[in-house]
Amino acid sequence: MSLNVGVFGAGGRMGSTVCRAVNDDPDLRLVAAVDPHHAGLDMHQVTGLDLAWQVAADGHAFLDERADVVVDFTHVDAARENLLWLAEHGIHAVTGTTGFTDQDYADFAAAFTRSNCVIAPNFAIGAVLMMRFAELAAPYFETAEIIELHHDSKLDAPSGTAMLTAERMAGASAQWAPDPTRTEVLEGARGGRGPADIRVHSLRLRGMVAHQEVVLGTTGQTLSIRHDSYDRASFMPGVILAVKAVVDRPGVTIGLDTLLDL
Repeated sequence: MSLNVGVFGAGGRMGSTVCRAVNDDPDLRLVAAVDPHHAGLDMHQVTGLDLAWQVAADGHAFLDERADVVVDFTHVDAARENLLWLAEHGIHAVTGTTGFTDQDYADFAAAFTRSNCVIAPNFAIGAVLMMRFAELAAPYFETAEIIELHHDSKLDAPSGTAMLTAERMAGASAQWAPDPTRTEVLEGARGGRGPADIRVHSLRLRGMVAHQEVVLGTTGQTLSIRHDSYDRASFMPGVILAVKAVVDRPGVTIGLDTLLDL
């Protein structure tokens, strides 16, 4: 089955990478790319693809080109509106944008009745496994902290992956030792308090893409579980998997792990 695919945020680093990955897949057809900041530019300028059409200014290009699925990698404020617009027009959606609230998820669940949506904080299959391993390990340790490291253009902190990791670890175990810290010489030195008071630390550095380490400790031992994405291409197998799977997943699906049966 061939699917017509569009991309919101095509001019961004993730968006342009998605365009190339879709274009390279024999089962998919890239039919439209939208980015108001790059509207009117030809696709070669924006994505490096030799396609004889231009980046569009708004989502009506998806309607004109009969897109079956649209991938969104934009900022949360834009993505919120984009997903609701796609639901209104009966177009399937896949997004890796993070920062959605509980109310957003409720709104998406109510909106996606004629089409489906996959929302994943991380499309790297290794990162999904890292979260699952941390969840499995959680009941056997009393202390744990999460360090997430990203490029210096990432606007939100902590990352959606870090927050989801903490949520899953907290759901797997309620037996966590209290933080012994009584004095912070520098405010914030102990990081943010995640679910079950699991500490989360965010680093933003040039030269990085997306990295996370979960460190768990118990008497006489520690366990470190780490995943590194050195290139945005690492997310593409997961994105393509979601694009192909969303058609058969009614409503809203949260996390790539459900598509991998983890």
